[in-house]
Amino acid sequence: MKVKICGIKTVEAAKAVVESGADFIGFVFADSKRMVTKEEAKEIADTLPSSIQKVGVFVNEEPEVVQEIATYVGLDYVQLHGDETPAYCEQIKVPMIKAFQVRSKEDLQTLERYNCDYYLLDSPAGKYRGGNGETFDWSLAKGLANLEGKIMLAGGLHAENVAEAIREVYPVGVDISSGVETDGSKDPDKIYAFVKAAKNSGR
Repeated sequence: MKVKICGIKTVEAAKAVVESGADFIGFVFADSKRMVTKEEAKEIADTLPSSIQKVGVFVNEEPEVVQEIATYVGLDYVQLHGDETPAYCEQIKVPMIKAFQVRSKEDLQTLERYNCDYYLLDSPAGKYRGGNGETFDWSLAKGLANLEGKIMLAGGLHAENVAEAIREVYPVGVDISSGVETDGSKDPDKIYAFVKAAKNSGR
């Protein structure tokens, strides 16, 4: 089970993510209370071991800007969390995670139009795209066998419900941000607990 901890803003938080055994670390380059500049992200990224994959989150950004930031920071993946079209995605020359808001079965029919490395199923947007701490109806994600090994799950996850979510959706990975925070800051204890619960889920 792959685990991504998103919304990292400090070297201290990044250190906790690495020590927890997570697989991906996420930097938000879009309008969010967790937004960082490319310079801040590079400063953190430069402290990371090669064993952890660096992901940059973008929302409806110009392709040229995505590419430039990916190169500058040294991102391993870009995560597109907006209304990006399949044609837009074809312009991105970095491994890609595409996020989809899931309200109904119909929302899942759009996935096969996209060619990406991972499909991230998330709850519908609130004030910002992602990071709202709300779950969606996991039963909607059943029956995606054609995308097995490429589905990641996000939205309202925490250490107490992640094992159930994994059993329900059977994703290859899970993605969390607000669920490992206390008073708006990343909490090392919650990070460790979440990664342990996800990794021990039996998946």
